[in-house]
Amino acid sequence: MDRKILKGGEYLITETGCEDVFTPEDFTDEQRQIGETTEQFVANEIAPHIEEIDGGNFDLVVEGMAKAGELGLLMIDAPEEYGGLELDKATSMLVGEKIAPAGSFSVAYAAHTGIGTLPLVYYGTAEQKEKYLEKIITGEWCAAYCLTEPGSGSDALGAQATATLSEDGKHYILNGTKQFITNGGFARLYTVFAKIDKEHFTAFLVERDFEGLVVGAEEKKLGIKGSSTTQIILDNCKVPVENVLGEIGKGHKIAFNVLNVGRFKLGAGVTGAAKMALVEAIRYANERKQFGQPISSFGAIQEKIADLTADIFASESLIYRLAGLLDTKLATLDKSIDNYYEEYQKGIEEYAPECAIAKVFCSEVLARTVDEVVQIHGGYGYVAEYPAERFYRDERINRIFEGTNEVNRMLIPGMILRKAMKGELPLQAEAMKAFESLMTPSFEELDESDPFAAEKQLLANLKTLFLILSGAGVQKYMNKLVDEQEILMAAADLAIQIFAIESALLRAEKISPAVTERKRELLRAAVKVFCFNAAEIAGSAAKRGAYYIEEGDTLTMILSGVRRFSKYDASGLLQAKRALAAAAIEDEKYLF
Repeated sequence: MDRKILKGGEYLITETGCEDVFTPEDFTDEQRQIGETTEQFVANEIAPHIEEIDGGNFDLVVEGMAKAGELGLLMIDAPEEYGGLELDKATSMLVGEKIAPAGSFSVAYAAHTGIGTLPLVYYGTAEQKEKYLEKIITGEWCAAYCLTEPGSGSDALGAQATATLSEDGKHYILNGTKQFITNGGFARLYTVFAKIDKEHFTAFLVERDFEGLVVGAEEKKLGIKGSSTTQIILDNCKVPVENVLGEIGKGHKIAFNVLNVGRFKLGAGVTGAAKMALVEAIRYANERKQFGQPISSFGAIQEKIADLTADIFASESLIYRLAGLLDTKLATLDKSIDNYYEEYQKGIEEYAPECAIAKVFCSEVLARTVDEVVQIHGGYGYVAEYPAERFYRDERINRIFEGTNEVNRMLIPGMILRKAMKGELPLQAEAMKAFESLMTPSFEELDESDPFAAEKQLLANLKTLFLILSGAGVQKYMNKLVDEQEILMAAADLAIQIFAIESALLRAEKISPAVTERKRELLRAAVKVFCFNAAEIAGSAAKRGAYYIEEGDTLTMILSGVRRFSKYDASGLLQAKRALAAAAIEDEKYLF
């Protein structure tokens, strides 16, 4: 089916039809089979060893990676020309989601297949791919990505590692320390960033056995204890000149473009982890008895299960909608052109705002999920014998990985506003229309024949609210708005909730006609529960933004708009929560 191709950020000013979104229900038989293969791999090869892996047995991780390679799970994003499968992003995200129950192993897997492999795929020469790619995609070698340094985390370009050309011109001599390197302890190939002559930020392919590369001690971490995290020390490390990756001085393109995919993949992984954690909580709630009955019969527990189910539905809907956007865009490219991967990267970069949204929203859904899973377990959730304790510890890093959620929040409106300034999005014209609506009373009546009419009205109103606030912010601060971090964070919260609401709503609307009446009612319940919570978050963010930007009569006018445009009729909310909880408790699974 041909889908309309939206630009990145365009969702804020355009009405999308449900037929234009990809959903998990659109998976082909082949995709489902790959998902099942991944599930079986985790159940048979990893799950029995999770405690040993968490105890630091990295030999089991390396063995697991080799077995994943045998099943083709490491080659999904690699080109066919070099033995890869070159499958679409929806399949790649599905595997990322299904690998999540593997605990710490999933971190090694994600780092290897994402930031460990993609720099070589996207920017490597034919000779470099010929030399290294087969080793990586078969699991013979594990890969790592070395960007962060002790003094530069979010400020990646502030790296101090240096590279100097040797006198004979055959090697670059690298010096510096890389920090928090996932897979650092057992990787055989590292993508390392350093500044040539202390100026030109450049990427290098560095083998473990190169002279001058030293692997530091394992970090003692709060969670993901079964993943290797070390320093990589470059002590006059000799790297052949032919191992420069991409162009000299263009390392930032590799660093940032690969992180877009990394953020997206993290969103898929944490969604899979949230599903697993929820199921564990439901099972426990059904088994645990207090006052003579299972705690799953209590309304306080049921509300938690309902809220988490709705959150995860939105998270899953968002991830696969974004996969569809990327796949639709990338499918328009001609693979035969010489600069295919350059155009490919532009296609991914187009949706950089949505990739950041996926990272923030989905990681925070997992955070809420594991917190409530521990709460449902009560005291036992604090005991290491129960998996809830590990879920809680392992989750925390996801809001730091791939750029902290704060950095990503600031990127979201920043990237959208830059698109507007370049003329790629007519944001200013739409903002002016939105301002006019503040002075125009609305007499629209809901279409009673549409079960999602209230949610569609909320969505349209929140988009208007975003435009009002972004327009006010630009008018007051102009180009200096990028320095107003508190305002950017508030705008991001609004943009994130809009994308999540729309993704959940469009999925439910699309699949409702083809499902059973029970499933249809559950979809409506999930959308209602999620929209109620999201409207509260969006309304609070908009109010915060209004106080940050305006004062006097203009503030009063905008606050009136916030109340009007964040209003949502959630009639039947309690019944919706009880229906969701009852079904999840009865089925003992994530419902969608």
